[in-house]
Amino acid sequence: MHETRDIHCELLAPLLQPLLGKFYRAQRSPMRAPNGAQTWVARRQEILAALNLSPVGGGHWLTGLLVAPAQRRQGLASRLIEHALAQTPGPVWLFCHPELADFYARLNFTPAAELPAPLAERLARYRQHKTLVALVR
Repeated sequence: MHETRDIHCELLAPLLQPLLGKFYRAQRSPMRAPNGAQTWVARRQEILAALNLSPVGGGHWLTGLLVAPAQRRQGLASRLIEHALAQTPGPVWLFCHPELADFYARLNFTPAAELPAPLAERLARYRQHKTLVALVR
C-alpha cells in the first residue's frame, strides 16, 4: 500500500482534462467535468480522486467527487476537498444523498438555507427523481 503523503492535490490543467474523463470511465462512472469548471485531482502519477468546481452565484458548485475504490477510506476525499476549497473564494454549494451529510458536516458544510437561482432550479429537478440535500460552506 502506498503512503498518502506521496499523493499530490492539484488543479488539473485544461490540456489534461481528457485524463479526467478517462479516470471517470475507468471507475465506470457517468460523471464528467462540466464546461468552465475547475477540476481538482489527487494523484500519484495517475488520478486517484477528482472533483469539479463550477462558478455559480458568487461562489462555486462542487460536483463529480469520486475516489477510486482502492483508495477509499484513507481520507483522500477530505484532503482533496480541503485543498481545493482553501484556494477557492466564496461559498461552495453541493448536493448529496442524505446519508453523506455527516461526511460533509465534518468538513464544515452546513444545510443551505438559500441557493443561487440556477442551483435552486437544478435541485428542484433532481428532487423529482431522487432524495438530495443541499449543503454550503
